[in-house]
Amino acid sequence: MAKLAVIPARGGSKRIPRKNIKDFCGLPIIAYSIKAAIESNLFDEIIVSTDDQEIASIGLQYGASVPFLRSEENANDHATTASVLNEVLNNYSSLNKDFAYACCIYPTAPFVSADKLKEAHNLLINRGFDTVLPVQSFSFPIQRAFLKENDRVNWMEPQYALTRSQDLPKAFHDAGQFYFFNVNSFLQTQKLITTNSGAIEISELEGQDIDNETDWKLAEMKFSLIYNEKLPVFK
Repeated sequence: MAKLAVIPARGGSKRIPRKNIKDFCGLPIIAYSIKAAIESNLFDEIIVSTDDQEIASIGLQYGASVPFLRSEENANDHATTASVLNEVLNNYSSLNKDFAYACCIYPTAPFVSADKLKEAHNLLINRGFDTVLPVQSFSFPIQRAFLKENDRVNWMEPQYALTRSQDLPKAFHDAGQFYFFNVNSFLQTQKLITTNSGAIEISELEGQDIDNETDWKLAEMKFSLIYNEKLPVFK
């Protein structure tokens, strides 16, 4: 069954200019997503979906293909990941090329590895999930969160005010790295997280949301710790 990896990387990042190809520990950050996809040996095709010629050129340089440029409609600030994936799948369908499974790997996810992609793929297939994604646990129980208004704090869930943190179940959030999904299920639901989604858990060190320059520096620090300040060789 054919499998597709899609790396969505538009050119118009505002908060971190040229974010998707900015240098990260010695390589354009998008290169790590391409590298993980290639090394997993899972995919029949690995593509970069972009509206930007420079991003397309770098994607090609590191081993991805760019069979078509993204439409203007899906290159603005309001385009969703789902709409970008729909466009890619529709473009392939018009060429009489369909895929049973696909993986959307974000271009600013340098912690994605071939092993994590394989783990997600195996869980997707073996458990029949619609989607599998990496998740991280919150560092403190969210049941004991505060709401703050006009400098005053109140318990968000007062019933847990006296509950010991170790007695509360762990809660998780999307790590924002990739979604491995069943294409038919996605086309039917138009959702990347459904009531039939599975997850692989990653540590706090293995992921970092990158929305600003501080996030970027934290991500590089974590990356350096994982690799003992020695970058993996890109083959």
